[in-house]
Amino acid sequence: MRLNMKYIIVLGDGMADEPIHELGDKTPLAYAVTPTMDELSKKSEIGLCSTIPKGMKPGSDTANLSVLGYNPRLYYTGRSPLEALSIGVALKETDIALRCNIVTLSDDTLPYEEKNILDHSASEISTEDAAVLLEAIKKELENDIYKYYLGTSYRHLTIWDNGQVVELVPPHDILGKVIGTYLPEDAYLKSMMMKSYDILNNHPLNVERAKKGLNKANSIWFWGAGTKPALTSFEKEFQKKGAMISAVDLLKGIAVGASMKVVEVEGADGTLHTNYEGKAKAAVTELMENKFDFVYIHVEAPDEMGHQGSIPNKIKAIEYLDSRVIRVVKEEMEAYGADYRMLIMPDHPTPIHCRTHTSDPVPYLLYDSTKDAAGSKSYNEAEAAKSGKFVQNGYEMIHKLFEDDIIS
Repeated sequence: MRLNMKYIIVLGDGMADEPIHELGDKTPLAYAVTPTMDELSKKSEIGLCSTIPKGMKPGSDTANLSVLGYNPRLYYTGRSPLEALSIGVALKETDIALRCNIVTLSDDTLPYEEKNILDHSASEISTEDAAVLLEAIKKELENDIYKYYLGTSYRHLTIWDNGQVVELVPPHDILGKVIGTYLPEDAYLKSMMMKSYDILNNHPLNVERAKKGLNKANSIWFWGAGTKPALTSFEKEFQKKGAMISAVDLLKGIAVGASMKVVEVEGADGTLHTNYEGKAKAAVTELMENKFDFVYIHVEAPDEMGHQGSIPNKIKAIEYLDSRVIRVVKEEMEAYGADYRMLIMPDHPTPIHCRTHTSDPVPYLLYDSTKDAAGSKSYNEAEAAKSGKFVQNGYEMIHKLFEDDIIS
């Protein structure tokens, strides 16, 4: 292991997909114009990696823990507790953390249980708009047992004092469906969701949003229940000083739990229009100016576009990742004359056809600036499968990044 080597993971959330007829039976990754990844692929190790342990749900929580080297079977206690770490909520051992999405339900006269869920992100609502709506929720629903905390965009948090881990359905798993059979069995959680529609649907802010052609953010939705997490220090685990660059509270929370530095980038918002170049340059700064060994650059946009079912925008998100993150990192590291190893991969697939996560293996690209591998003509799911290389346990992937003798 060379002391001056730098290590980078570029994580395109939900970037993997399945062949799509409209794209000539190519995946968005194979169809997208990605000259930087294709250039790197010719001298990189390409293969498949299974990031979701058998029997576990294919969430970004379990998948990103895997990619960061943490076995989800040992470290996963729920998604929301990790997000609580990110926004600075101190959890007691008896607290249950719940994700509290602000979603769009159908605006009709049907009873709450008969409404459809239209959009899990309420037109990717801004944090500023969400703050106004969450304040209205807090005023009406918060009490000594249930506390509400502002997160980012549509992603917020509820802490349930002396609660219990209950089975809850992620809203992005049931887009377009009638919600009745997916509501919480817990009567009080269900009642808060129902009351939230009465509070939010005709809120002045939502009236204005509808006039602008935006989806109303008209209901809260609970999911992702869990208990206080206990991750080990990333630096102690891997002998690398690490930094996290992400707009998403989940990833920031994982970093806080692992005692990594969380780097805030202005304009990074988890949408298709995030500050890609800012993330890339911040990563290089951490490596070269601030002397960090490892950076994790997380880009949410491909996953969001998969959930929205938008083929053109998922392609665009992948192309932006290539041209505005990976190319920038490559050129800046070369300008420094630095030796580096870069792992490019998704955490899980978010196929357009189902608009939610699956557990299928994902393609990885592992590049070393100091040596060439046999490589492949391009980087995509089919080429990765053809390579014959397969990492069964996703949490071992980081060891391939850190060990110098992998690529040859």
